[in-house]
Amino acid sequence: MKLSLSNVQYAALKPRASWLKVIFIAQLLMLLAVGAYADEEQPDVEDQLQAEDEPKNPDPLGFINRPIYRFNDVADRFVLRPAGKGYNFVVPQVARTGIGNFFDNITYPVTIVNTLLQGKGAQAWDDTLRFLINSTFGIFGFRDLATGQGLPLHNEDFGQTFASWGIPPGPYIVLPLLGPSTVRDGIGILGNVQVNPLIQMNNTSVRDKLLILWTVESRAALIGPDKAVQEAFDPYIFLRDAYLQNREFLIQDKDIGGGDSDAELDEYFEDFEEYEDDY
Repeated sequence: MKLSLSNVQYAALKPRASWLKVIFIAQLLMLLAVGAYADEEQPDVEDQLQAEDEPKNPDPLGFINRPIYRFNDVADRFVLRPAGKGYNFVVPQVARTGIGNFFDNITYPVTIVNTLLQGKGAQAWDDTLRFLINSTFGIFGFRDLATGQGLPLHNEDFGQTFASWGIPPGPYIVLPLLGPSTVRDGIGILGNVQVNPLIQMNNTSVRDKLLILWTVESRAALIGPDKAVQEAFDPYIFLRDAYLQNREFLIQDKDIGGGDSDAELDEYFEDFEEYEDDY
């Protein structure tokens, strides 16, 4: 499972979690509030026909999302991004690659479960083999041996599974400290938590330290590519549209690339590597 900043919130579901639990509860309340807002007014048939001729608003909750985005941006500029830059400066590239592989592997059951739920039997078998090979011969996933054996990394989660079941995405939302999402993807996080071995670790001390490392490593991986967001005329709109397009790309991977989406995205982000030393 490819890393993202939203992974830090998973620890909130553990009974003994600390301040992360407060963040999760706030998110859950927000999702419920957004759902209630979306269902509050149901237009009649005449209104629906009229609405078809009008441009669709891609962000009906923008008046809520933009203040949250500004808050997240401040937190990123002064906490997460500096931590990511420090991580890249201190940790050698070969070690960063191994750590990234480790987190991709330990969280990979999320992809395996959702591949099965989406009815992709052959891919689920390949993903299971990938997990077993990297967990054993790859030394707990620090080495990615499976890719060289024709078992590429896939990215599946409950948000994509819900989409494959025909559940609409709902409004675009920005979660505090976690960033872009939709109501569907936000609720999907609840399912991801239940099948993520890292989040389900009984040793809370080790788990929390790994979650912190996962968060820093995830943000560090975006140093360079985030230059495109910083230079955008409206970073909020740029990030919103990029998120929605990327999610649609992941949902439709069986029609677009048959699971090659991660490789294509990696090639895309390689174009930004030249900026890493300057930012």
